[in-house]
Amino acid sequence: MDAIKSLLRRPEAGSILSLVGVVLFFVLFGGANLGTLVGAASWVNFAANLGIVAIPVGLLMISGELDISIGALIPAGSMTTAILTGYYGLPITVGIAGALTVGVAVGLVNGLLTIRTSVPSLIITLATLVAMQGVVLSGSVLLTGNASVALTAPDWAKFLFGQLIGGSHQVIIVWWVAFAVVMGFVLHKTRYGNWLFAMGGDKVSARNAGIPTNRMTIALFVLSAVSATFVGMCQAILFNSAQVSGGMNFIFNAIVSVVVGGVLLTGGFGSVLGIFVGTVTFAIVSQGIYFTQIDRNWSNLIIGVMLLAAVLMNQSFRDLALYFRPRRQRTLPREPANP
Repeated sequence: MDAIKSLLRRPEAGSILSLVGVVLFFVLFGGANLGTLVGAASWVNFAANLGIVAIPVGLLMISGELDISIGALIPAGSMTTAILTGYYGLPITVGIAGALTVGVAVGLVNGLLTIRTSVPSLIITLATLVAMQGVVLSGSVLLTGNASVALTAPDWAKFLFGQLIGGSHQVIIVWWVAFAVVMGFVLHKTRYGNWLFAMGGDKVSARNAGIPTNRMTIALFVLSAVSATFVGMCQAILFNSAQVSGGMNFIFNAIVSVVVGGVLLTGGFGSVLGIFVGTVTFAIVSQGIYFTQIDRNWSNLIIGVMLLAAVLMNQSFRDLALYFRPRRQRTLPREPANP
């Protein structure tokens, strides 16, 4: 019984149950082979590219913010790398640095506007999303005359960012797992993680308690933007080309993965492990359906039902986590009576 209570208190409880339910559904009702489904490279590659973006988006949501500009920053990272290296012939290190610099710049804009104005971060990042789409398209046509640019990366860059492991698995999988481990340690084992949860619970109280909420907010937006341009840069190196289109699906996919992973939309509750498992679950639903006998047109229905169930489970597990706390932790201490 204690083990069950311990599991229910964890934010990733709902995401783990969702993953098990999806796999069982595909195996029992979709006729999927479990070994083939688990070992398929398609959903793992999909999850790795999505997961690197979903983790910082999830951290932002835990702190009470949201970043949807990632939809334009992924092609921005690809095009910056391709234009600098493929079109102008500069070293690949310049292209990589340029892509990451774009992420830092946009992240700083998002963060500074969020802390210095009363405009919600959703609206701010929506504006930068649209603006960056225009910058990427106009800049590409102005500089190269085309909406797509080819490039050839050296072997060492291919090895680090664009290699296919075993002929099918992208090397970005290694980056995704390493990133998840590092961010999991930061969120759950350092004071910065405690600050994020406090910000998501009540940002004003967190600021009054001495937490540097402004610096933390800016750092999170920079992390989110740089992660998106990093994914775009890796895709350009892997496919030897970049296009101004693409990236918009990452917005919806990342948010769904984060919510399925146990992060509450209201902030203050979640885990990196849950986001990781939520990304895997979403990837299996999106790509694993091709290994079943289920009509592909039903995939969106499955995703919608899974998202609704995840939201309901997340709130339920949040309530259970509060219920199973020791009684002294369920209520705030009372103010001493006036003499």
